[in-house]
Amino acid sequence: MALVWKPSMMITIFLLFLTSSQGKTSNYWDNEYPFIRYASSFPPPPSPASSSASTSVEEKAYDYIIVGGGTVGCPLAATLSQNFSVLLLERGGVPFANPNVSFLQNFHISLADVSPTSASQFFVSSDGVYNARARVLGGGTCLNAGFYTRPSARDIRRLNLDAKLVNESYPWIEDQIVHMPKFSPWQRAVKDGLLDVGISPDNGFTYDHLYGTKVGGTIFDRYGRRRTAVELLRSANSKKLDVLIHATAQKILFDKTGKKPRAVGVVFKDETGRQHQAFLSRRRGSEIIVSSGALGSPQLLLLSGIGPRKDLQKLNIPVVHHNELVGKGMSDNPMNTVFVPFNRHVEQTLIQTVGITKIGVYIEASSGFGQSSDNISCHHGMLSAEIGQLSTLPPKQRTRDAIEAYKRNKRNLPHEVFKAGFILQKLASPKSTGELSLKNTNVDDNPHVSFNYFSHPEDLQQCVDGIRLVEKLLASKHLTSFMPPDKESFEKLLNLSVQANVNFIPKHTNDTKSVEQFCKDTVITIWHYHGGCHVGKVVSPDYEVLGVHRLRVLDGSTFSHSPGTNPQATLLMMGRYMGLKILRQRLGRAAGF
Repeated sequence: MALVWKPSMMITIFLLFLTSSQGKTSNYWDNEYPFIRYASSFPPPPSPASSSASTSVEEKAYDYIIVGGGTVGCPLAATLSQNFSVLLLERGGVPFANPNVSFLQNFHISLADVSPTSASQFFVSSDGVYNARARVLGGGTCLNAGFYTRPSARDIRRLNLDAKLVNESYPWIEDQIVHMPKFSPWQRAVKDGLLDVGISPDNGFTYDHLYGTKVGGTIFDRYGRRRTAVELLRSANSKKLDVLIHATAQKILFDKTGKKPRAVGVVFKDETGRQHQAFLSRRRGSEIIVSSGALGSPQLLLLSGIGPRKDLQKLNIPVVHHNELVGKGMSDNPMNTVFVPFNRHVEQTLIQTVGITKIGVYIEASSGFGQSSDNISCHHGMLSAEIGQLSTLPPKQRTRDAIEAYKRNKRNLPHEVFKAGFILQKLASPKSTGELSLKNTNVDDNPHVSFNYFSHPEDLQQCVDGIRLVEKLLASKHLTSFMPPDKESFEKLLNLSVQANVNFIPKHTNDTKSVEQFCKDTVITIWHYHGGCHVGKVVSPDYEVLGVHRLRVLDGSTFSHSPGTNPQATLLMMGRYMGLKILRQRLGRAAGF
């Protein structure tokens, strides 16, 4: 009898391997990643009598210190290590032994996990929308829905990037971790439905950003195993790279004796809470590169004394450089989802198909979450209020008590509510913006952040137009064949409006005010928030922090908009791109870069 391979079997074998591997080496990942170690193993800080320029410290100095081992930090570190010594600091742990990170079928669990050791750190914006930030080596590539698609040529121009070097950088990423998705019948139905309602042409499978309907790449392989940015570190020069996990950067150190403050090192704490200092070498061109994400990077600049003078002085943070614009212009692409009840079991899928419209919205789909009867799927599925996908409660009413009550009530929901999927609508380039500021000087605490969803009238109008387009999509024969379920099951679903907060399409889509209210009440995030360190305001076009030397920021905090339908490909590319650009500037093209 032929063996039927199931993802659950792979998980079991994977965990058995990890269990048997532990104890054979100091860390079970040592064979493939010998340069990764715990932060507590780092040499202790210099004695008070030593200075950052002393010989004893200089022996431990690095050409580059990268703060944040995520979507940008990993490819950047791997590239720079080819010729220079690199220290990569990551505040989280490794993703290798975490099946909730490693496998598509568990995607929803990490996002709903609010424990201190989770790969994601939960936060709530002042708008009331629940959100998450990565806290693991590999960053967002360990948490996201895996969709991989390049940005448009216009996006590249707006980012002021060299198109030739951009196109050289993508294949290095794609050849290592990107795949063609295993296309499902539901995703095919959505694709055909999008074409029916005029989202054309059919662009087939492509990484390119093209108006119409397309199928994009994914970082999940054919077995549903996630391929993260960590795997790009296999291309590093292991002799020149040190990666420290559970290394939480607390502030950047500066030498303020010159005309401009000059970054010289980083203070970070390890998993035990003990503090360490890491320093840059004296070599010309050495620098610190902050890649801590759209929340983490502006937060670290502020903690280090770069930001609005008044705000820093309130928290007794010594001012290194006054810049009113650090933390300003924060933006998040609002998403609204519509619940689609199925008349059959449909396999679990994340984003595969996307409709790139000319009205400023992207239409995507997911399916099959929470169909298992086990407790994990039931209480942390894609249908859970923990990550907001079913919440019709207005954001300000999504309190912890309300969510706990929802989780309790969900235990009694019938099976039919979990046999479903979603149509997702995301605004491409919202004009509504907010800001980020420090709550306190504890780097472990989330900063205060607002996004002011739909505060700009054009954003609200685009959402209305998008919901009306989704209504047309749901009427397509390709989708109606999947729904609704039988009459009895559908009536059960209709009676769940109080308990389940099911987002059906609004009843009166011809009433603009009604649809506007739907947009506001059901808004959630798609985790593509950005801004806070904008080019021309906080950093230069080469991402160098204005007003200081030897410090850059390179991540989504520099974006004024989220490139492409999903920023993952752009961020991965930028890590490789900037690594190559720096190598060429320092070594010349003759060095092979």
